Amino acid sequence: MTLYPQQIIDALKTVRYPGTGKSIVEMQMVEDDLRIAGLHVSFSLIFDKPTNPFLKSLIKASEAAIHAYVGKEVEVEIKTKTQAAATTQATQSTPTFPNLGNIIAVSSGKGGVGKSTVAANLAVALARLGHRVGLLDCDIFGPSVPKMFQLEGEQIYSEERDGKTLIIPAEKYGVKVLSIGFFVDPDTPTLWRGGMASNALKQLIGEADWGDLDYFILDTPPGTSDIHLTLVQTLPVTGAIIVSTPQQVALADARKGLHMYTNEKVNVPILGLVENMSWFTPAELPENRYYIFGHEGVKQLAEETGVPLLAQIPLVQSVCENGDAGTPAALDPSSPTGNAFLQLAARVVTQTDKRNAELAKTEIVQTH
Repeated sequence: MTLYPQQIIDALKTVRYPGTGKSIVEMQMVEDDLRIAGLHVSFSLIFDKPTNPFLKSLIKASEAAIHAYVGKEVEVEIKTKTQAAATTQATQSTPTFPNLGNIIAVSSGKGGVGKSTVAANLAVALARLGHRVGLLDCDIFGPSVPKMFQLEGEQIYSEERDGKTLIIPAEKYGVKVLSIGFFVDPDTPTLWRGGMASNALKQLIGEADWGDLDYFILDTPPGTSDIHLTLVQTLPVTGAIIVSTPQQVALADARKGLHMYTNEKVNVPILGLVENMSWFTPAELPENRYYIFGHEGVKQLAEETGVPLLAQIPLVQSVCENGDAGTPAALDPSSPTGNAFLQLAARVVTQTDKRNAELAKTEIVQTH
């Protein structure tokens, strides 16, 4: 039996606070600290004061709801917090993770530009170059990495190590992989508040056995959101890579991505830009190039901003096919796209080494 966070939340929606008729979920009494380890579920309920007259009855009702709607075999652990304690805990800083190596955020200003394809292939290409690589799918609401690695339905388990229960990432093509997609029903939308999504992401980072890595690739969701803030508040991101297609509407959003990381409060260095879908090359005419989305728009943005252009990735049918089949193009260095991704990986290594030699280590963004 595999438990999903949404199952627990749906069960708790049936628990009503006496006198109001509203569920404890609707009243935001369920803290964003939900943990699932096998059949063990733990979370906290937030009360206005420790002497709340309904405290014990709501704990029992919550446990009964999970047993009734999820399963009698589920072990339920419920803690209680007061509003003041919950607020204090939320503002505490998160410890650093020294074993993750160079932490690279792959971002895009908008969706549909192939950011996840670039992140997945970059991870595989770095592994092919001999580096120890981890890839975290940070898109809580639209995870795609499991499919790109042919890991849909993969059973992720936990192990006790040094007195801690740690999630063991999946491993394929030499890359350690984790995604919220391993823990949610793929056919059901993830309807979580921002805090719960951020907490799930922190758990995938801090409660997983990533081992010692050279590169930790973050496939971030498109745009600028709570998830991006959670990442820079949790991890000292070494540098960011901005992915865009050449057309102007994508470039406008790419500029926003650049400004998000270079903002003085975030201050994450930009390693470079990647122009994806630079041109279309038909398989039967490999020498021909058709500039469907515009001509060298990202290259022009690189020149305008002084940020390096790391790669121009052509659009070929096999990229889509490989992504759907779970066989990243970087596995085949003889193909045009596979070769492009290997060159991208080599340039990322060069830019990362340069960044580390010239700039101080990135500081975690402090919350106030």
